[in-house]
Amino acid sequence: MSKMYEQYAKDYEQAIADNIYNGNLERPSLIAMLPELAGKQVLDLGCGPGVYAEYLIEQGATVTAVDASQAMVDIVREKFGEGVRAYAQDLSQGLPEEQNASYDVIICPLTVHYIEDVSVLFRDVKRLLKKGGVFIFSTHHPVVDFEVSPSGNYFKRELIQEEWDTIGHPVEVSFYRRSLTEWFESLAASGLCVTLLSEGKPSERMKTLCPDSYKKLSTTPNFIFFKCESR
Repeated sequence: MSKMYEQYAKDYEQAIADNIYNGNLERPSLIAMLPELAGKQVLDLGCGPGVYAEYLIEQGATVTAVDASQAMVDIVREKFGEGVRAYAQDLSQGLPEEQNASYDVIICPLTVHYIEDVSVLFRDVKRLLKKGGVFIFSTHHPVVDFEVSPSGNYFKRELIQEEWDTIGHPVEVSFYRRSLTEWFESLAASGLCVTLLSEGKPSERMKTLCPDSYKKLSTTPNFIFFKCESR
């Protein structure tokens, strides 16, 4: 896990509140794919500092929030107290604490690329969803990640190491890049059916925040979003 999500958890919380990529591209794009949430049981995987949890609660959902970082879970607990069930869990090991068919909606924003083998997580997502429930997740766009491929082989899953300045200074981050084919194969093997694919859309607010970024992200993909159904 990058120390950005543990050592610098508070800095990260502040940074993503209204920044370009999280606040004005990823978040509005994923929210646009969500169903009606009032009265629904929702699982927020890779919950971070609870930005999505806050939105989900406002929409009338009952929320469970899970993150690999205990520091992030602590922030969520400080914010919401008993209003959210929150705990730390390595998602690469699945979700052993959760009961079968217990959620209407599961989201996982910008988290799955930190997991080398997503098969355990995806199988548990299928197990936890009620019939007709939906799983929505976002990740790096495969075409964008291929630009930094060490091997030049698009179809090879690879560990990528970069420095990101999300919090205002460089922090080393490691993640896995994989092909679009592998994403679909992993979902199909778990029994999840992709019902909608999105490549994201910047918010109108981004025009004011950073016109250059708005122009670039309106014409070039950066993230990809999957909506899947349990049937």
